[in-house]
Amino acid sequence: MAKVYEPDLYGQTGKSEELYLQAKEVIPGGVTANIKFFEPHPIMMERGQGSKLYDVDGNEYIDYLLCYGALILGHGHKRVYDAVFQQMRESGTTIFGTPHVLETKMAQKLVEIIPGIEMVRYTNSGLEATMLATRMAIAYTEKPKIAKFEGHYHGGTNEFLLSVNPDLSEAGSETEPKAVPESKGIPDYFRQNTIILPFNNLEATEQILRKHKDELAAVILEPVQAGFIPANPEFIKGIRTITQELGILLIFDEVKTGFRMSMGGAQKVYDIVPDLTALGKVLGGGFPVGAVGGRKEIMMISAPEDGKDILTTGSKNGKKEVLFHSGTYNGHPTVLAAGLATIEVLEEEGQMDRLISATHMLRNQLEMVYAKYGFDMQTVGMGSIFNIMLTKEPIQNYRDTIKANAKIRKEIDQKLLRLGIYTKPLNRYSMSVVHTGEDIARTVEAHETVLKQLRR
Repeated sequence: MAKVYEPDLYGQTGKSEELYLQAKEVIPGGVTANIKFFEPHPIMMERGQGSKLYDVDGNEYIDYLLCYGALILGHGHKRVYDAVFQQMRESGTTIFGTPHVLETKMAQKLVEIIPGIEMVRYTNSGLEATMLATRMAIAYTEKPKIAKFEGHYHGGTNEFLLSVNPDLSEAGSETEPKAVPESKGIPDYFRQNTIILPFNNLEATEQILRKHKDELAAVILEPVQAGFIPANPEFIKGIRTITQELGILLIFDEVKTGFRMSMGGAQKVYDIVPDLTALGKVLGGGFPVGAVGGRKEIMMISAPEDGKDILTTGSKNGKKEVLFHSGTYNGHPTVLAAGLATIEVLEEEGQMDRLISATHMLRNQLEMVYAKYGFDMQTVGMGSIFNIMLTKEPIQNYRDTIKANAKIRKEIDQKLLRLGIYTKPLNRYSMSVVHTGEDIARTVEAHETVLKQLRR
């Protein structure tokens, strides 16, 4: 018999609970991605508009999850809708399965605005983008291993599901972290061939890189860990210098940070040019998307010149000289139309400045209200993303986040859901261009209501 929660999750989401229990009968765990679950049950949404979500019980929420940051224009933005419908009407199809002009137009735009991109290849997700980037790095350098940082997430594949959120009893020392698998089904090969680095610790990272320089193809990192813990400027500049000296490629995973720190991503803010960049989320305007961009000489190893294609009959000569990359939906015209419309809105004069200003306004007001009620709290973030950390200790890396009071934070988040403030409990806050001053005021008021309850 299916478990029924009593009382209902938030006292107002009975239909959500009912539908969730139905979903569990046909979907493992009732969700199509593990990150969508939270206890005792996730809230089933029915529609969205602007900065708001509406669940199946008719409750309204100010949305700060925004599909984990992808919806920088909010839900149902008219410019995105118009671009999508125009593309389908004019093209007469949702997809050609052939090259088309929007592929070139988007690539030209990315080359224009992102410092580390000279050429572009499309994928269908940020995960696919990071996988392609690491394959390119291994092919280009002819070295077998990849280094990633503890606490950094690059998608749910074997080589990256290591030391994202490790138990410190297994994770080794701060200066020489161990590779800890984060999932069942990961062969030992990946643990043995993925080097784990300590974020924001340049001295320790340099020692590890020098030790493994002859076998490391690339270092991949989130320049802003988890979208909200920025790299120290001297750290990230040092990483760029060391990798260049040692012949190790530097890959920026800007799936979360692309278009959220600045139009040119975090690399523009830091004035660092990586060898390869992975993009996703905002780039698709609410549709699934990914892209890899980088130096021309690296990107060109994927060019299928002379018909070198493993899937084409008779194409046998020189196949191993080319990095294979393909995907039926790569460069999907509907997706690229939505993404180009999103970029056009963000490029309007003052748009990014207003977005980041609104984010800082919310952060500052939240910090003041938490201080008013005696809670140790800081907002940690960059650009239009931040997180609430219930500690006064500095947050520089994954291990520092453990110092924060997650138990109270989770309780606050669940109480906020009852008051119509939506993000998955313990998740970061992402802002959109359609969040209003009224949204910010309501959000701060809801936090204050919860903090009063907790103080009692």
